[in-house]
Amino acid sequence: MQALKQLKILDFSPLLPGPYATMLMAEMGANVLRVESPTRPDLVKFLEPRIDGASAAYHQLHDKKTTLQLDLKQSRCVGQVKELIRDYDIVVEQFRPGVMARLGLSYEILSEINPEIIYCSITGYGQTGPYRDKAGHDINYLALSGLMDYSRRAGQSPVPLGMQVADVAGGSHHAVMAILAAVIHRQSTGEGQHIDISMTDAAFALNGMSGAAALAGGDQPLAESGWLNGGTFYDYYETSDGRYMAVGSLEPQFQARLLNTLDLEWLADECTDFTQDSQKRVKQALAEVFISQTFDYWCHLFAQTDACVEPVLTFEEAAEHPHMQHRELTRTENGIRQMAMPFRLK
Repeated sequence: MQALKQLKILDFSPLLPGPYATMLMAEMGANVLRVESPTRPDLVKFLEPRIDGASAAYHQLHDKKTTLQLDLKQSRCVGQVKELIRDYDIVVEQFRPGVMARLGLSYEILSEINPEIIYCSITGYGQTGPYRDKAGHDINYLALSGLMDYSRRAGQSPVPLGMQVADVAGGSHHAVMAILAAVIHRQSTGEGQHIDISMTDAAFALNGMSGAAALAGGDQPLAESGWLNGGTFYDYYETSDGRYMAVGSLEPQFQARLLNTLDLEWLADECTDFTQDSQKRVKQALAEVFISQTFDYWCHLFAQTDACVEPVLTFEEAAEHPHMQHRELTRTENGIRQMAMPFRLK
């Protein structure tokens, strides 16, 4: 995949958001040079398991990049960056606001050397605002975004997620979109620009449907109150052996297949009545049926039925699933099994 082979990226970012963004661009052919501190190693490198001295996650993020160790507190190293910038298209940095300026590597300084430079700053709270200098992690950005208040069971606490939604869906993906938009802008104008990515801003934008409705004067989203957060039969159901099935049969044709498969046709009117009482009755009936049989039983039954019902898989099961295998979502790179890119360009 060589769609971005003309781009040269200088990447100063540690941990996940920036490295994930530059990983995506490297996978699309961009030439990424990663500047790494010789005195403050990236903590991702020390996660387990380790292969050849670095974690599997570190290999996933950086194997398609070149690494250069520079101590940016040394003036000669800053000078080396300024020489490199003449030949690079894009800078990605993930320091707190003001750090790159103190090092003498701000957008203003580097754009004097290369006016076409696209400079992407990724932070928790952005380059401006009252939170600009605060520390944070994914759980903090999601908490402030409003997402987690209604992404939970009523009367229960939000659940810490097993993946970094704000970091990746917010920071990384929005950074790539903004950088590529800036590349298109530069092609027509010759101008570079400074991109300000806030992971909190991006997480707030993920409110999408519920947020749009609330801002337009609709109800504020509450836990277990909407179509998608447990307020309807669109939910997870336990099996007799403690596993779960995901039911997403919202449309009439899928509802009909679901109810027919489970011998619950008598619930048809209740399914289409989205009042709280009707949905509670539907959910109770579904829960009683699903817990009567094993996970394997339901997997086999719904494999034959196009009803938007799927098993909740472990990661190992997902990696070995026939669909993931056919789509080649894992690969072996330098002897290490890794996740592959979730898109193709032909």
